[in-house]
Amino acid sequence: MRADITPGQTSDYLGFDLIMDDNMPEPSVLLADRGYDSDNVRKTMEARNVVPVIPMRKTRKLRVAVDRTLYRLRNLVERCFNKLKNARRVATRYDKTAESFLGFIDITSIRLWLRHLST
Repeated sequence: MRADITPGQTSDYLGFDLIMDDNMPEPSVLLADRGYDSDNVRKTMEARNVVPVIPMRKTRKLRVAVDRTLYRLRNLVERCFNKLKNARRVATRYDKTAESFLGFIDITSIRLWLRHLST
């Protein structure tokens, strides 16, 4: 898992570039929302042999099919974010520095993971 902070008005494309530049294991599928629907993102993923599962924006002229069965798995990611936001410090961002905020996200993630392992 990777977490990074961008300014509030930053587009999803910048976040994509930050995460894809990292030395992370190569994914086989990219599950993303419409904010990542760009030709550049799709070409980057296809060049890395990654299947992009991104619904199209309404303004897209060239229609692209989406595997709905895979896209439904994105619900797990959204639920994980909701569980992270149950921690009040994550939802309200009380921490003054980005380093302490990201550290608390890590602590909350570990707590969720341990809770999952115990069930």
